Amino acid sequence: MIPKIITGKGSTRRLIAYLFGKGDANEHVDPHLVASWNDFAPDPGRSPHRDPKEVEKQLFTQLDQPVAMLGRRAPQTTVWHCPVRAAPEDPILSDAEWAEIARRVVAAAGIAPAGDTEACRWVAVRHADDHIHIAATLVRQDGRRPKRDYDVRAVQREARQIEVDYGLRRLKPGDGTAAKRPTSKEHFKAKRLGQDATSREILRRRVRRAMAAASTETEFFVLLEASGVVVRLKTEPSGDVSGYSVSLPGDVNKQGEPIWYAGSTLSGDLSLPQVRKRLATTAPAPVTVQPGNPWHQATAAAERIPHHLTHSDDGVAQGQLAALGGALDLLSLTAPAAARAELERAAAAFERAARSRIAADHASARVLRRSVQAIWNDPVRHGEGAGLAMLIDAALTAVAYAVHWHRTRQHAQQEAAAERALVHLQAAYAQVAEPVLVGLAHRSPGLQSKRRYAHHLQEAVPEHAERILNDRAWDALATVLAEAEAAGHNASALLDQAVRQRTLDDARSPARALTWRIHRLGQRHAPGPQAQAATARHTVQRPATPPLFPEAKGRQR
Repeated sequence: MIPKIITGKGSTRRLIAYLFGKGDANEHVDPHLVASWNDFAPDPGRSPHRDPKEVEKQLFTQLDQPVAMLGRRAPQTTVWHCPVRAAPEDPILSDAEWAEIARRVVAAAGIAPAGDTEACRWVAVRHADDHIHIAATLVRQDGRRPKRDYDVRAVQREARQIEVDYGLRRLKPGDGTAAKRPTSKEHFKAKRLGQDATSREILRRRVRRAMAAASTETEFFVLLEASGVVVRLKTEPSGDVSGYSVSLPGDVNKQGEPIWYAGSTLSGDLSLPQVRKRLATTAPAPVTVQPGNPWHQATAAAERIPHHLTHSDDGVAQGQLAALGGALDLLSLTAPAAARAELERAAAAFERAARSRIAADHASARVLRRSVQAIWNDPVRHGEGAGLAMLIDAALTAVAYAVHWHRTRQHAQQEAAAERALVHLQAAYAQVAEPVLVGLAHRSPGLQSKRRYAHHLQEAVPEHAERILNDRAWDALATVLAEAEAAGHNASALLDQAVRQRTLDDARSPARALTWRIHRLGQRHAPGPQAQAATARHTVQRPATPPLFPEAKGRQR
């Protein structure tokens, strides 16, 4: 159950007219009162022998009476509006049940505490099966102001208890860092315009991508405009830019004026100060990503995220998750068409998991950000299915660890968002990896070479060897081993190195996991014979990285 508090100025006249009207898309069906402050307020929806407009006037006049009595002493904010919506799968509640829910909500908010006969005036209007609207005035009948400190949190807490009491879908408690949801009005407008998302959601996605791709503030605004976003800067008398707003071309109000959204209203981490903090970690100086394959660099950086989530402080961990979210925002732009939709869904879901009240150390994740930017800046040069498959494979492990990290810190919404992202990433991985593995398998070496690699495999990972040899990806693994050998690597040493990188115990497909590791290691500069001999003499078996947390086991790769 989702309550959403909105406050405003002036009279309740326009709000009452909207609630008892047809709606923006004729969606209001049978609007009527289910409850009120005195249980006998005039009901425009249940007065068949009177002019509805006259009844509406009577209703908002009675609602506004305590405010009108104060005259000039009335507060600036006088209207309190709270839609309360049930989930689509919830049972249809009766008018009596919605009435009781309304009373609990206004009591929790401090609008009308139970038994307080001098509380604020309010009404609950129902015009659909799945929700009600509560309209109230913010002056008590004794002329005082209601005590509604932290009413948003209080109402959310009451909603969670209502879900339990009525057997409704139980939502995750939040921490106040979620992005603002589109309103019903915005949803209906998007549907009317044939958009697959609301303007707010489209703008949020484009701003996040621009932030992930940009290295400077100037580039950030250039990328926004290049993506079809209209940008309006807020400039101080000194000439300094202190904020920005964005709009979509053609998205206008009734007066034909553009509808603007400040970055901070799209999401808390998209305000200009927050964007500047993020961009400070990707400026050209003082650290640069070393020349090399950016897919490999990004994958190596993503593979270090589980270590940061389990061993680093919370600020570093939060910075890693924010960078991973930025990487997912850009990956869909470099992906083949078949996987693009799932990657976009994964990015949209993980956006919530990448933000919490913990202050992020963005500098700790600059290598991941810069390497993904290098991929995005030159997709033709760096485009390769194996690189994308490797990076998604590493991201799957990182997201599985993110689920546990948020769970241990009781970030319920972020945990659920990471779990949703994991599902979409798995689907994208299957679409990206399968054709690459098939292509590698077609280049599989001869039987003699494969027998030799199987022998090396038995020595390197005896506990997984049989499973790997019976996996469809075994031919692909044999191919990358053969190609690494042709480049001057020692296949046995390379297998040992790949196995030491991370345990295979929690891999859904150890053969696939090893294929990506060998592919990346095999493309590095091969050591000379003397170096290989020295490595063989001094190699010490290091303990494997701990497996994924039990609840995440088997989810990735």
